[in-house]
Amino acid sequence: MPPTQPNGNANVNFFADYNNLALIAIAVVSGGLLAWPAIMRSTSGKSVNTAGATQLINKRNAVAIDVRDAAEFAKGHMPQAKSAPLADLPNRAGSLAKDKSAPVIVISQTGQSLGKAQAALKEAGYSEVYALEGGMTAWQQAGLPVVK
Repeated sequence: MPPTQPNGNANVNFFADYNNLALIAIAVVSGGLLAWPAIMRSTSGKSVNTAGATQLINKRNAVAIDVRDAAEFAKGHMPQAKSAPLADLPNRAGSLAKDKSAPVIVISQTGQSLGKAQAALKEAGYSEVYALEGGMTAWQQAGLPVVK
């Protein structure tokens, strides 16, 4: 038998207690914040980790497009990567790869904020555009080749 309140009412109205409402609000907000990265990933486009990128390059002749500025590109980039700074990408997107059905991997320093780059390449007619998860930082940490 459930415990009774002093007035003898066994039914406790959980949602009427302001302390419980605050806890419910905190749970909903924290759940939303935890889900936010997954939601943004699914709306911004496809992504690929370093192993997947290597397979795309080796097996399907994927084109690597580095959207970092020229100075960052010169410090080190993936072998055969094409430099197309994010600001210039919309103007250069059409001429970066001969075959627009080939996979394209977009690279930044940390893999963040590549939605604009992916959108520009899709708009230019590329059918399969991936963002490199973790960017050049992850590529270097995986011990993969870097050209300077």
